[in-house]
Amino acid sequence: MTAGLEGHTVVFVGGLHRSGTTLLARCLTEHPLVSGFHETGVPADEGQHLQTVYPPAKVYGGPGRFAFRSEAHLTESSPLVTPENAERLRKEWSVYWDLAKPILVEKSPPNLIRARFLQALVPSAAFVMITRHPAAVSIATQKWSKTSLSSLLRHWVEAHELFEADRPRLERVCVVSYEHLVTRTQECLDSVYTFLGL
Repeated sequence: MTAGLEGHTVVFVGGLHRSGTTLLARCLTEHPLVSGFHETGVPADEGQHLQTVYPPAKVYGGPGRFAFRSEAHLTESSPLVTPENAERLRKEWSVYWDLAKPILVEKSPPNLIRARFLQALVPSAAFVMITRHPAAVSIATQKWSKTSLSSLLRHWVEAHELFEADRPRLERVCVVSYEHLVTRTQECLDSVYTFLGL
């Protein structure tokens, strides 16, 4: 997928729904050297809804459910990892990025359990994952998932265990906490900017 994106770094933002992915992505794209998706017409301007290569989280039950489905956990061994699909992603997402900027952000919650897959398609990618206290995530997600709090807590654990198992295979990954982002915003963003070489 590097073809056509030479000189750019694609940054995938991930984390469970209601963990602060939208807030983090918006903060990052305020930097003058960063471009993200805005006013695309899809929910929360998430890249998962702006491509035709892989299924979005809603196919696997959506918020509070998707990580329970083993097929939602995509890695480099997925048959979807092909040069053709890498090029398709580049074309579909490039429509929404300002390619005059060197850092290109794509945000979707299920990136948390798809980072190895995305890295296989975009080998030079960087990942910024955000975590939030499981109780807060579960309570905030319940209105969407209509499942029990105990199920939502189990979903949080399942998703984060999958990510932690994948993490050693990721070349460039940074993890921030929602609590840090909202209480020490500039300090948190500065750490992410440093990670991205900004």
